[in-house]
Amino acid sequence: MTRITEALRGALTVAAALLTTAAAPAPATSQQAVPGSWLHLTVTPGEVSTHALPPPRAPFRTEGVPGTGIGSPGTGIPGTGIGSPGTGDGMHGTRGALLLCDPPQGHPHAARACAELVAAEGDIDRIPDRPGALCPMIYAPVTAAARGAWDGRPVTYTHTFANSCAMGAATGAVFALE
Repeated sequence: MTRITEALRGALTVAAALLTTAAAPAPATSQQAVPGSWLHLTVTPGEVSTHALPPPRAPFRTEGVPGTGIGSPGTGIPGTGIGSPGTGDGMHGTRGALLLCDPPQGHPHAARACAELVAAEGDIDRIPDRPGALCPMIYAPVTAAARGAWDGRPVTYTHTFANSCAMGAATGAVFALE
């Protein structure tokens, strides 16, 4: 009878420990949405309908989460939960990046893109055209899309440009993903 009692007592101790662990709040570094301004940017060759674009996902902080490899050098965007900034080969597929602006990161020209967005109050349409830009009159459409949040406001932007030069002239560094 004492063996059964000891076994039950041990099982109850283990159960109590598991319940205590499950009820404890998660560490501050595991999967909390990143505050501030962020945009998931994509550039896709051709014309793309708004419905074909992926839904926006909030970036998550994952620095220090064991076993994720995220936040380590050479894994892509540090601490955002995104493994690599691009999803295509840079010439034929969709390119993408997660632009974080506090501090600027996750984008090849993050500081400049964030500065342009700050000046435009997060509205990509308000970024001034690059003066003196001379773009070829070659129709090679590209669709630029941005989804995310800017100062707590949702941002959704989709525009198809005649070519990548016209896109760069109109949007500055925001969609300069190469």
